[in-house]
Amino acid sequence: MNWFNRLSAAKRTLIVIAAAVVVVIAAVSGWMVLGPGPMDFAGGRRVALADYHEADPTGVPPELERASLVQRGEYLERAADCRSCHTAVGGTPFAGGRAFTISIGTLYSANITPDKETGIGAWSDAAFLGAIHKGIDDEGTPLYPAMPSASFTGMTDADALAIKAYLFSLKPVHNEVPQNSLGFPFNQRWLVGVSSFFFNPDRRFEPNADRSAQWNRGAYLAENLAHCGECHTPRNLAFALDNRKKFSGEFQAGWRAYNITADKESGVGAWSAAELAQYLSTGHADGRGTAAGPMGDAVDNSLKYLTPGDIAAIVSYLQTVPAIASTDLPATKASPAPASHREGVVADGNPHGKQIFEGACASCHGWTGVGPLTRYATLTGARAVNDPTATNVAQIVLNGMARDTPHGKVFMPAFGNAYSDTEVAAVANYVTARFGAQPSGITAKQVAKLRQEN
Repeated sequence: MNWFNRLSAAKRTLIVIAAAVVVVIAAVSGWMVLGPGPMDFAGGRRVALADYHEADPTGVPPELERASLVQRGEYLERAADCRSCHTAVGGTPFAGGRAFTISIGTLYSANITPDKETGIGAWSDAAFLGAIHKGIDDEGTPLYPAMPSASFTGMTDADALAIKAYLFSLKPVHNEVPQNSLGFPFNQRWLVGVSSFFFNPDRRFEPNADRSAQWNRGAYLAENLAHCGECHTPRNLAFALDNRKKFSGEFQAGWRAYNITADKESGVGAWSAAELAQYLSTGHADGRGTAAGPMGDAVDNSLKYLTPGDIAAIVSYLQTVPAIASTDLPATKASPAPASHREGVVADGNPHGKQIFEGACASCHGWTGVGPLTRYATLTGARAVNDPTATNVAQIVLNGMARDTPHGKVFMPAFGNAYSDTEVAAVANYVTARFGAQPSGITAKQVAKLRQEN
């Protein structure tokens, strides 16, 4: 260290500061990279699938054990919900081109029909497994993490190739999707490869030998196929899932994916198993709300096709995820609003929201918030109207909702073209003030941003 002592005091100070910065960066990086895996919260012994002696938690449910490879692949594709992302609005299923507007730019989903020029028709089994498990295309180029390979990596080869068999049974669609529009440095795909090196373990599902077969089936479905964490788990500075905050909620593509941990006030800890199963399989739970936006898509394209046994397995797993409180979310207000429009609140002293609600909303949602025509229109108890950001309320006003339910088709028109940003903000704030636990204060500027993210 004689060389160090011969330096001036100023230079020694700079070297010490630089060394401290390096140590801090290394510590933070190590803290992120060495974070827990998605199932580590459960403890217990993880074993190779071949060494697990209970019912195989992978593959299709017992009802489909004798089904053909393509039929099994169709069920597994539904569980993995490939079509929600790989189908543009109004487009052909799986032909790609759906735009995802995020903070770093716009991504477009790929064509995964068996078209050999614009789809995946020329892909080998190895190339398809590379995309599923490693997040690389048939030429080895890293895929952007909108493709949830860090979750899909746990999928078995057999299940992934069954999905490929189903996709290859479809009619090829020639569709050249738009190029991604990302600014520097996010347009440098090699950076995705670096992130994948640290955060994608490229390992298949390992059951927990100390948990039940149902729990392990639920873990495989929720973590790997349905990839729930990709929306409901916050991300770290490297855009990887932060499992220290597992399932505690996140903002995604202009919508809020809510807390689904066991927290009783801001999560789903107060929900019964029957309510969770009802919500997942139908997109609605009485007194809890109705799914819309990306969650509505997940129900419509994926979850409602799962067997009752698989839904029960997901619920069994979900109910064991430790509670994490979302401090900005109050406990939901369960009591209806006054039956008379003359009673109740006027959000921020602005009567315009009430006027819009009276003209466009009250006939379906009622002044109490209990839908007079269908329970799917009930606002009482819904998380969205108890969210002080009013993000999802504004999005539903902008985009509407349509869903085939066990009780018939439910439809709410989109009002985005009928109302200005100021008007959408006003009615969203009125809804949260009248039916929720805490009024919101969403602004016209925030609504304008939500429009851009759709």
